[in-house]
Amino acid sequence: MGNALLRSTLVVCAHSAVRNKNSYFYAQFQRIKAHRGAKRAYVAVAHSMLIAIYHVLKDGVAFKDLGAEYYNQFNKERKINAYLKKLKALGWEAPVAMTGQPI
Repeated sequence: MGNALLRSTLVVCAHSAVRNKNSYFYAQFQRIKAHRGAKRAYVAVAHSMLIAIYHVLKDGVAFKDLGAEYYNQFNKERKINAYLKKLKALGWEAPVAMTGQPI
């Protein structure tokens, strides 16, 4: 259950944090919203903010935003192949290089 006032406050803060398109919270929101919906994505961002606040207070360190490109650095090849597969499903063929891989 948790503290309802804390949850509603953090969700309002998440709405504000998501508006900065160059932040980690924006990237997280976009990633989760695609699969689970906007409301759950806001709660997930609020949860991430709570964890960050906890560590800032516990360790006495400054908050460091990971940036909007944080999720893009993982599994680049897999993401490229997934996007090419989506394009193929839409009827677009990628040009193929001599090695058999799309350019």
